[in-house]
Amino acid sequence: MAFRPALKTVAVRATALALAAVLAGCGFQLRGTSPVPAALQPLAVKCGSQIPDTLCLSLKEQLELGGIKTAEATNAAYVLDLKSFSQDRRASAITVRAAAAEYTLTQAVRIELITDDRVPLIADTELSVRESYRYDETNILAKQREQDELEQRMNDRLAQQILFRLAPMTEARIQAIREDYRANNPPPEPDADQP
Repeated sequence: MAFRPALKTVAVRATALALAAVLAGCGFQLRGTSPVPAALQPLAVKCGSQIPDTLCLSLKEQLELGGIKTAEATNAAYVLDLKSFSQDRRASAITVRAAAAEYTLTQAVRIELITDDRVPLIADTELSVRESYRYDETNILAKQREQDELEQRMNDRLAQQILFRLAPMTEARIQAIREDYRANNPPPEPDADQP
């Protein structure tokens, strides 16, 4: 049975390929890699005053880990504008004494990606995340710490969502959007009365 080791090798390779396909299909990505294409460099990240510092820092750190160069808006070819942020906390489960036993926390951010010549690559878009957590009214301090940690995790998830929205922006895609924008938004005609 000389072919048995070869069959085993084929089976191991097939299993490895199947695992790689499954991981790629579910969005798995090695830590420290960025889905953001190099075509978006240099990129400015503009955070409005209502954007939490933790969200802005998380986004910039993830871009940096992915090797994406950031710049000030005046020197950037592209500007990612985090325009607004909202957070909502609602009771999602009630105890027999009519007290909240579980809360659902929702965070949302609006983003826009524009070129240095004001062509919108991603129009005003809202991204959101939602998490639930149990609430124990007898241990308020621990629950506040748990909520703070949850908010940080949610900020990280929002930052990841933003990165994945940037992922399709290859050089070819950017050029196609520019051409489509110019075709649908021609420059204004010069005034005939002016010399």
